[in-house]
Amino acid sequence: MPSSFSSGRLTARPPALNSGGGTSGAAGSGLQKLGLSGLRDGLLYVPATYRPGAQAPLIVTLHGAGGDAQCGLSHLIKHADAYGTLLLAPESRTSTWDVLRGGLGPDVEYINRALQQTFQQYDIDAERLCISGFSDGASYALTLGAANGGLFSHIAAFSPGFMRPPRYEGKPLVYVSHGVHDRVLRIDYCSHALVPRLEALGYSVTYTEFDGPHNVPSSIAKEALTWFTGSRRLVASNSQE
Repeated sequence: MPSSFSSGRLTARPPALNSGGGTSGAAGSGLQKLGLSGLRDGLLYVPATYRPGAQAPLIVTLHGAGGDAQCGLSHLIKHADAYGTLLLAPESRTSTWDVLRGGLGPDVEYINRALQQTFQQYDIDAERLCISGFSDGASYALTLGAANGGLFSHIAAFSPGFMRPPRYEGKPLVYVSHGVHDRVLRIDYCSHALVPRLEALGYSVTYTEFDGPHNVPSSIAKEALTWFTGSRRLVASNSQE
C-alpha cells in the first residue's frame, strides 16, 4: 500500500484544484451505490437541485462502529436537498475505521478512491468540502480532516471520542456536537478534552452541547449543515507537518 495512505494523506482533488477543468460528465441524482467494492462499498446521494457546471458542496459522512453507509447518511440525507449538498458515505473495510484497528491505510485508500470517482462525475466546490462522522466516524473525521486540511475546508464531528492525526495540514473550520447524557462516549472525557485541544492548535471551532444521549438530533444535523454551507475558510492552508 502506498506510504501516503499509511500516513493518512488523501491524494484525490477536485479537477478545479489541479487544472481548472470540469467533470467528465455527471451521473444522475438521488441515492446510488459507489460500485467500488463487492462487499463493503458505500453510497452517494446527489440532491435533485444539483446541476452540472455549478459547483456544489460535498460532505464525506462516516458511520460509527458496526455501521454502514446507510448509517452514515441517516442524520443528513433528509436535509441534503434543502442545503443542496452531495453526501458521500464510504464504508470502512472492517467493522470500524482502520485507525481504531492498528493503523491508517486500507480505509484511507478506499475513501481516496471514492473521492476520485465523485470528483470525476460531479462538479464539487473545493471551498465547501467537509469530512464528517458520528461516534467512531467522528473520531476518524477529525483524524483525517486534520491531516488533510489542504483538501477539506470543514470538519464536522458528531459525538467524537478522540483524534489521532499522523500530521497536521492547514486549518479547516471545525464543528463539534455532543450530548450531555452520552453514555457511550462521555462528554467529560471526549469533547470536553477535544475542543480545548483543537482551539489550542489554532482551529476555529463551533461547539454545541445538546440535552440528549449518543445520537445526532435533527436540529443538530441542520445546525451543522447551516454552519457548513454558510461558512468559508478565510486563510489559505499551510502545512504543519
